[in-house]
Amino acid sequence: MTSAPSTVTTPAAEEHALRLRLKPKGPTTGYVDGAWWPRSADLVGELPELFAVLAVRLGRIERVTFHLGDFADPPRRIEYDGERVRLEGFRSQRAGTLTVIGASDRHRVTLLIVPSDANPEAAHDVQMAAAHRDGTDTVETLLDRLK
Repeated sequence: MTSAPSTVTTPAAEEHALRLRLKPKGPTTGYVDGAWWPRSADLVGELPELFAVLAVRLGRIERVTFHLGDFADPPRRIEYDGERVRLEGFRSQRAGTLTVIGASDRHRVTLLIVPSDANPEAAHDVQMAAAHRDGTDTVETLLDRLK
């Protein structure tokens, strides 16, 4: 039995707009802090662009957690900006979410993951709802809007 590589170095992300919506800084409500609509199911290929934006809010990115069933065999670490970032899958994490954690464990962002093949109009609506300051929809309610 072979295990996944422990560290992967990622190439520069393609030049295109990141499909990310975040709730405004400050006290927020709800289950997520916003929504991310990656362009593919390739977690390792998609993360550098996400990190570049979230580092403004979180500082140095240290760790990413996700539900084990959401991504196929990601490595345990990737390199970003000369630093190693741990990737940790858990069965206990709510499916359809990804949490990005800064070096100070107090700074974290939990995002709804909009499937890459989602209908563009529905995906946009779900992203806007997830990023609404007073939004209290559950992850399941938000994802059901894509059906």
